[in-house]
Amino acid sequence: MKNAQTPGPGPVMLDVVGLSLSEDDARRIAHPLTGGVILFGRNYRDRAQLQALTGQIRALRDDILIAVDHEGGRVQRFRSDGFTALPPMRRLGELWDRDVLLATRVATAVGYVIATELRAMGIDLSFTPVLDLDYGVSKAIGDRAFHADPRVVTLLAKSLNHGLALAGMSNCGKHFPGHGYVEADSHHAMPVDARTRTEILGHDAEPYGWLGLSLSAVMPAHVVYPVVDHRPAGFSPVWLQQILRQQLGFGGVIFSDDLSMEGARFAGDMVQAANAALDAGCDMVLVCNQPDAADAVLKGLQPRADAASRERIRHLAARGAALDWEALQNQPDYRAAVETIVCAFG
Repeated sequence: MKNAQTPGPGPVMLDVVGLSLSEDDARRIAHPLTGGVILFGRNYRDRAQLQALTGQIRALRDDILIAVDHEGGRVQRFRSDGFTALPPMRRLGELWDRDVLLATRVATAVGYVIATELRAMGIDLSFTPVLDLDYGVSKAIGDRAFHADPRVVTLLAKSLNHGLALAGMSNCGKHFPGHGYVEADSHHAMPVDARTRTEILGHDAEPYGWLGLSLSAVMPAHVVYPVVDHRPAGFSPVWLQQILRQQLGFGGVIFSDDLSMEGARFAGDMVQAANAALDAGCDMVLVCNQPDAADAVLKGLQPRADAASRERIRHLAARGAALDWEALQNQPDYRAAVETIVCAFG
Protein backbone atom coordinates (compact mmCIF):
# COMPACT_ATOMS: atom_id res chain seq x y z
CA MET A 1 0.00 0.00 0.00
CA LYS A 2 0.98 3.62 -0.39
CA ASN A 3 3.46 4.83 2.20
CA ALA A 4 1.62 7.39 4.36
CA GLN A 5 4.84 9.36 4.81
CA THR A 6 5.25 9.82 1.04
CA PRO A 7 3.78 13.17 -0.11
CA GLY A 8 3.21 11.84 -3.61
CA PRO A 9 5.00 10.05 -6.43
CA GLY A 10 8.77 10.42 -6.34
CA PRO A 11 11.01 11.49 -9.22
CA VAL A 12 12.33 8.07 -10.33
CA MET A 13 10.76 5.76 -12.90
CA LEU A 14 12.36 2.33 -13.05
CA ASP A 15 11.68 -1.00 -14.70
CA VAL A 16 11.19 -4.57 -13.49
CA VAL A 17 13.16 -7.62 -14.47
CA GLY A 18 10.64 -10.22 -15.59
CA LEU A 19 7.04 -11.36 -15.87
CA SER A 20 6.26 -10.90 -12.18
CA LEU A 21 7.81 -8.90 -9.36
CA SER A 22 10.88 -10.23 -7.64
CA GLU A 23 11.65 -9.27 -4.04
CA ASP A 24 14.19 -6.76 -5.33
CA ASP A 25 11.65 -5.27 -7.75
CA ALA A 26 9.16 -4.89 -4.91
CA ARG A 27 11.74 -3.28 -2.65
CA ARG A 28 12.64 -0.70 -5.31
CA ILE A 29 9.01 0.08 -6.15
CA ALA A 30 8.18 0.59 -2.46
CA HIS A 31 10.99 3.15 -2.09
CA PRO A 32 9.55 6.64 -1.49
CA LEU A 33 11.65 8.13 -4.32
CA THR A 34 10.03 5.80 -6.86
CA GLY A 35 7.15 7.40 -8.70
CA GLY A 36 6.79 5.24 -11.78
CA VAL A 37 7.38 1.87 -13.43
CA ILE A 38 8.04 1.45 -17.15
CA LEU A 39 7.26 -1.90 -18.78
CA PHE A 40 9.05 -3.54 -21.72
CA GLY A 41 8.43 -6.45 -24.05
CA ARG A 42 10.28 -8.77 -21.67
CA ASN A 43 7.55 -8.07 -19.09
CA TYR A 44 4.82 -9.46 -21.37
CA ARG A 45 3.73 -13.02 -22.09
CA ASP A 46 -0.02 -12.63 -22.38
CA ARG A 47 -2.81 -10.39 -21.12
CA ALA A 48 -3.52 -12.38 -17.96
CA GLN A 49 0.12 -12.24 -16.92
CA LEU A 50 0.37 -8.51 -17.72
CA GLN A 51 -2.72 -7.69 -15.70
CA ALA A 52 -1.37 -9.73 -12.79
CA LEU A 53 1.92 -7.80 -12.97
CA THR A 54 0.28 -4.38 -12.93
CA GLY A 55 -1.92 -5.61 -10.08
CA GLN A 56 1.19 -6.54 -8.08
CA ILE A 57 2.60 -3.07 -8.66
CA ARG A 58 -0.64 -1.38 -7.58
CA ALA A 59 -0.82 -3.53 -4.46
CA LEU A 60 2.56 -2.14 -3.40
CA ARG A 61 1.94 1.47 -4.37
CA ASP A 62 -1.48 2.82 -5.27
CA ASP A 63 0.06 6.14 -6.33
CA ILE A 64 2.51 4.68 -8.84
CA LEU A 65 2.48 5.72 -12.52
CA ILE A 66 2.71 2.69 -14.83
CA ALA A 67 3.97 3.53 -18.32
CA VAL A 68 5.15 1.87 -21.53
CA ASP A 69 6.53 2.79 -24.95
CA HIS A 70 3.57 1.70 -27.07
CA GLU A 71 3.64 3.93 -30.16
CA GLY A 72 2.88 1.51 -32.98
CA GLY A 73 5.10 -0.02 -35.65
CA ARG A 74 8.40 -1.32 -34.31
CA VAL A 75 7.86 0.35 -30.93
CA GLN A 76 4.85 -1.58 -29.68
CA ARG A 77 5.67 -3.63 -26.59
CA PHE A 78 2.54 -5.80 -26.52
CA ARG A 79 1.66 -7.44 -29.84
CA SER A 80 -0.11 -10.74 -29.20
CA ASP A 81 -3.14 -12.15 -27.39
CA GLY A 82 -5.60 -9.67 -28.86
CA PHE A 83 -3.66 -6.41 -28.89
CA THR A 84 -4.38 -4.46 -32.07
CA ALA A 85 -1.46 -4.22 -34.51
CA LEU A 86 -0.74 -0.49 -34.77
CA PRO A 87 0.91 1.12 -37.81
CA PRO A 88 4.14 3.12 -37.62
CA MET A 89 3.30 6.81 -37.49
CA ARG A 90 4.85 7.46 -40.90
CA ARG A 91 1.89 5.56 -42.37
CA LEU A 92 -0.42 8.21 -40.92
CA GLY A 93 1.69 10.91 -42.55
CA GLU A 94 1.48 9.12 -45.88
CA LEU A 95 -2.27 8.86 -45.45
CA TRP A 96 -2.39 12.62 -44.73
CA ASP A 97 -0.78 13.28 -48.10
CA ARG A 98 -3.67 11.43 -49.76
CA ASP A 99 -6.62 12.35 -47.53
CA VAL A 100 -6.23 14.89 -44.72
CA LEU A 101 -9.57 14.29 -43.01
CA LEU A 102 -9.23 10.50 -43.10
CA ALA A 103 -5.72 10.74 -41.63
CA THR A 104 -6.91 12.79 -38.67
CA ARG A 105 -9.78 10.36 -38.09
CA VAL A 106 -7.44 7.37 -38.15
CA ALA A 107 -4.97 9.14 -35.83
CA THR A 108 -7.74 9.65 -33.29
CA ALA A 109 -8.68 5.97 -33.62
CA VAL A 110 -5.07 4.93 -33.04
CA GLY A 111 -4.89 7.03 -29.88
CA TYR A 112 -8.17 5.63 -28.61
CA VAL A 113 -7.13 2.02 -29.21
CA ILE A 114 -3.73 2.55 -27.56
CA ALA A 115 -5.36 4.03 -24.47
CA THR A 116 -8.30 1.65 -24.07
CA GLU A 117 -6.21 -1.50 -24.53
CA LEU A 118 -3.48 -0.34 -22.15
CA ARG A 119 -5.91 0.92 -19.54
CA ALA A 120 -7.69 -2.44 -19.60
CA MET A 121 -4.34 -3.86 -18.46
CA GLY A 122 -3.88 -1.34 -15.64
CA ILE A 123 -1.41 0.94 -17.48
CA ASP A 124 -1.64 4.73 -17.11
CA LEU A 125 0.51 6.16 -19.88
CA SER A 126 2.10 5.44 -23.23
CA PHE A 127 5.12 7.55 -24.12
CA THR A 128 3.59 8.84 -27.34
CA PRO A 129 3.36 10.77 -29.68
CA VAL A 130 6.73 11.14 -31.39
CA LEU A 131 6.97 14.78 -32.51
CA ASP A 132 10.31 14.46 -34.30
CA LEU A 133 10.34 15.43 -37.95
CA ASP A 134 10.92 12.81 -40.63
CA TYR A 135 14.11 13.90 -42.38
CA GLY A 136 14.68 10.32 -43.53
CA VAL A 137 18.11 10.04 -41.87
CA SER A 138 17.65 9.27 -38.17
CA LYS A 139 18.47 5.72 -37.12
CA ALA A 140 16.62 6.21 -33.83
CA ILE A 141 13.46 7.72 -35.28
CA GLY A 142 12.91 6.39 -38.80
CA ASP A 143 9.28 5.56 -39.47
CA ARG A 144 8.28 6.50 -35.92
CA ALA A 145 7.87 10.11 -37.13
CA PHE A 146 4.59 11.27 -38.68
CA HIS A 147 5.93 13.58 -41.38
CA ALA A 148 8.63 16.04 -42.43
CA ASP A 149 6.29 19.04 -42.12
CA PRO A 150 5.91 20.29 -38.52
CA ARG A 151 2.36 21.44 -39.27
CA VAL A 152 1.34 17.94 -40.28
CA VAL A 153 3.12 16.45 -37.26
CA THR A 154 1.26 18.85 -34.98
CA LEU A 155 -2.20 18.14 -36.37
CA LEU A 156 -1.77 14.36 -36.48
CA ALA A 157 -0.34 14.39 -32.96
CA LYS A 158 -3.25 16.52 -31.77
CA SER A 159 -5.70 14.02 -33.23
CA LEU A 160 -3.86 11.08 -31.65
CA ASN A 161 -3.79 12.94 -28.32
CA HIS A 162 -7.53 13.48 -28.62
CA GLY A 163 -8.04 9.73 -28.96
CA LEU A 164 -5.90 9.11 -25.88
CA ALA A 165 -7.85 11.73 -23.92
CA LEU A 166 -11.21 10.25 -24.89
CA ALA A 167 -10.11 7.10 -23.04
CA GLY A 168 -8.73 9.00 -20.04
CA MET A 169 -5.02 8.81 -20.91
CA SER A 170 -2.45 11.61 -20.96
CA ASN A 171 0.26 11.94 -23.62
CA CYS A 172 3.98 12.57 -23.85
CA GLY A 173 5.57 14.37 -26.81
CA LYS A 174 9.13 13.35 -27.62
CA HIS A 175 12.01 14.04 -28.22
CA PHE A 176 12.28 17.78 -27.52
CA PRO A 177 13.41 19.88 -29.36
CA GLY A 178 13.85 17.28 -32.12
CA HIS A 179 15.80 14.08 -32.79
CA GLY A 180 14.92 13.62 -36.46
CA TYR A 181 17.70 15.67 -38.06
CA VAL A 182 20.68 13.71 -36.67
CA GLU A 183 21.65 10.33 -38.04
CA ALA A 184 23.22 8.90 -34.86
CA ASP A 185 21.07 6.90 -32.45
CA SER A 186 21.31 8.27 -28.91
CA HIS A 187 20.88 4.74 -27.55
CA HIS A 188 24.40 4.01 -28.81
CA ALA A 189 26.08 7.38 -29.47
CA MET A 190 26.01 11.06 -28.55
CA PRO A 191 24.27 12.80 -31.48
CA VAL A 192 25.21 16.41 -32.23
CA ASP A 193 22.91 18.78 -34.14
CA ALA A 194 24.94 21.83 -35.15
CA ARG A 195 22.11 23.88 -36.65
CA THR A 196 21.26 27.36 -35.44
CA ARG A 197 18.79 28.02 -32.65
CA THR A 198 16.51 29.70 -35.18
CA GLU A 199 16.48 26.63 -37.43
CA ILE A 200 15.68 24.28 -34.56
CA LEU A 201 13.03 26.42 -32.88
CA GLY A 202 11.51 27.56 -36.17
CA HIS A 203 11.08 24.04 -37.48
CA ASP A 204 11.68 20.98 -35.28
CA ALA A 205 10.40 22.47 -32.02
CA GLU A 206 7.30 24.09 -33.53
CA PRO A 207 4.91 21.25 -32.57
CA TYR A 208 5.66 21.77 -28.89
CA GLY A 209 4.51 25.38 -29.01
CA TRP A 210 1.57 24.75 -31.33
CA LEU A 211 0.18 21.86 -29.27
CA GLY A 212 0.10 24.09 -26.18
CA LEU A 213 -2.27 22.89 -23.46
CA SER A 214 -3.03 19.64 -25.30
CA LEU A 215 0.47 18.36 -24.44
CA SER A 216 0.57 16.60 -21.05
CA ALA A 217 4.25 15.68 -20.86
CA VAL A 218 7.49 16.07 -22.80
CA MET A 219 10.59 13.90 -23.08
CA PRO A 220 13.75 15.74 -24.21
CA ALA A 221 16.31 14.25 -26.56
CA HIS A 222 19.73 12.96 -25.58
CA VAL A 223 21.11 15.20 -28.33
CA VAL A 224 23.61 18.08 -28.05
CA TYR A 225 22.71 21.32 -29.84
CA PRO A 226 26.04 23.14 -29.34
CA VAL A 227 24.89 26.51 -30.66
CA VAL A 228 22.42 26.62 -27.74
CA ASP A 229 24.16 24.59 -25.00
CA HIS A 230 27.05 22.14 -24.71
CA ARG A 231 24.82 19.81 -22.65
CA PRO A 232 22.28 17.38 -24.17
CA ALA A 233 18.77 18.82 -24.07
CA GLY A 234 17.68 16.55 -21.23
CA PHE A 235 20.44 17.96 -19.02
CA SER A 236 20.14 21.56 -20.13
CA PRO A 237 18.34 24.22 -18.06
CA VAL A 238 18.54 26.40 -21.17
CA TRP A 239 16.39 23.98 -23.16
CA LEU A 240 14.13 22.81 -20.34
CA GLN A 241 13.62 25.94 -18.25
CA GLN A 242 14.36 28.92 -20.48
CA ILE A 243 12.98 27.59 -23.75
CA LEU A 244 10.44 24.84 -22.96
CA ARG A 245 9.00 26.25 -19.72
CA GLN A 246 9.40 30.01 -20.18
CA GLN A 247 9.47 30.68 -23.93
CA LEU A 248 7.02 27.97 -25.01
CA GLY A 249 4.96 28.09 -21.81
CA PHE A 250 4.91 24.35 -21.21
CA GLY A 251 3.39 23.48 -17.81
CA GLY A 252 3.29 19.68 -17.87
CA VAL A 253 5.66 16.92 -16.79
CA ILE A 254 9.20 16.68 -18.17
CA PHE A 255 10.58 13.13 -18.27
CA SER A 256 14.21 12.37 -18.93
CA ASP A 257 14.86 9.79 -21.60
CA ASP A 258 16.41 6.55 -20.34
CA LEU A 259 19.57 7.38 -18.40
CA SER A 260 21.16 4.06 -19.41
CA MET A 261 21.44 5.29 -23.02
CA GLU A 262 24.81 6.32 -24.42
CA GLY A 263 23.51 9.85 -24.95
CA ALA A 264 23.21 10.25 -21.16
CA ARG A 265 26.87 9.44 -20.48
CA PHE A 266 27.62 13.16 -20.67
CA ALA A 267 26.65 13.57 -17.02
CA GLY A 268 28.81 10.79 -15.55
CA ASP A 269 27.50 7.71 -13.76
CA MET A 270 23.79 7.00 -13.35
CA VAL A 271 23.48 8.81 -10.02
CA GLN A 272 25.22 11.90 -11.39
CA ALA A 273 23.03 11.75 -14.51
CA ALA A 274 19.83 11.51 -12.47
CA ASN A 275 20.80 14.48 -10.30
CA ALA A 276 21.88 16.50 -13.34
CA ALA A 277 18.61 15.83 -15.20
CA LEU A 278 16.50 16.82 -12.19
CA ASP A 279 18.64 19.91 -11.61
CA ALA A 280 18.14 20.90 -15.25
CA GLY A 281 14.36 20.79 -14.92
CA CYS A 282 13.15 17.21 -15.37
CA ASP A 283 10.33 16.12 -13.07
CA MET A 284 11.03 12.41 -13.39
CA VAL A 285 14.07 10.41 -14.54
CA LEU A 286 13.97 7.02 -16.24
CA VAL A 287 16.42 4.37 -15.05
CA CYS A 288 16.05 1.28 -17.22
CA ASN A 289 17.74 -2.07 -17.82
CA GLN A 290 20.23 -1.76 -14.96
CA PRO A 291 18.76 -2.84 -11.59
CA ASP A 292 21.99 -2.15 -9.70
CA ALA A 293 22.05 1.38 -11.11
CA ALA A 294 18.44 1.87 -10.02
CA ASP A 295 19.46 0.91 -6.48
CA ALA A 296 22.32 3.40 -6.65
CA VAL A 297 20.04 6.19 -7.86
CA LEU A 298 17.48 5.57 -5.14
CA LYS A 299 20.29 5.67 -2.58
CA GLY A 300 22.29 8.57 -4.03
CA LEU A 301 19.66 10.99 -5.29
CA GLN A 302 19.90 14.40 -3.69
CA PRO A 303 16.85 15.31 -1.55
CA ARG A 304 14.27 17.49 -3.30
CA ALA A 305 11.10 18.97 -1.88
CA ASP A 306 9.35 19.96 -5.08
CA ALA A 307 5.62 19.88 -4.42
CA ALA A 308 4.81 21.40 -7.83
CA SER A 309 6.70 18.63 -9.63
CA ARG A 310 4.93 15.91 -7.65
CA GLU A 311 1.58 17.51 -8.43
CA ARG A 312 2.37 17.59 -12.15
CA ILE A 313 3.20 13.86 -12.03
CA ARG A 314 -0.05 13.11 -10.18
CA HIS A 315 -2.03 14.69 -13.02
CA LEU A 316 -0.69 12.09 -15.48
CA ALA A 317 -2.59 9.26 -13.78
CA ALA A 318 -5.32 7.73 -15.93
CA ARG A 319 -8.74 9.37 -15.53
CA GLY A 320 -12.07 7.65 -15.07
CA ALA A 321 -12.93 3.96 -14.86
CA ALA A 322 -11.35 1.63 -17.41
CA LEU A 323 -13.28 -1.15 -19.11
CA ASP A 324 -11.96 -4.66 -18.63
CA TRP A 325 -10.81 -6.47 -21.75
CA GLU A 326 -13.98 -8.47 -22.34
CA ALA A 327 -16.24 -5.47 -21.92
CA LEU A 328 -13.95 -3.47 -24.21
CA GLN A 329 -14.48 -5.92 -27.07
CA ASN A 330 -18.18 -5.08 -27.06
CA GLN A 331 -17.85 -1.32 -26.68
CA PRO A 332 -19.05 0.40 -29.89
CA ASP A 333 -16.46 3.19 -29.87
CA TYR A 334 -13.58 0.74 -29.47
CA ARG A 335 -14.87 -1.59 -32.18
CA ALA A 336 -15.34 1.36 -34.54
CA ALA A 337 -11.80 2.60 -33.82
CA VAL A 338 -10.26 -0.81 -34.53
CA GLU A 339 -12.27 -1.06 -37.74
CA THR A 340 -11.10 2.39 -38.80
CA ILE A 341 -7.45 1.33 -38.41
CA VAL A 342 -7.96 -1.98 -40.19
CA CYS A 343 -9.78 -0.36 -43.11
CA ALA A 344 -7.05 2.27 -43.48
CA PHE A 345 -4.05 -0.06 -43.35
CA GLY A 346 -5.31 -3.60 -43.76
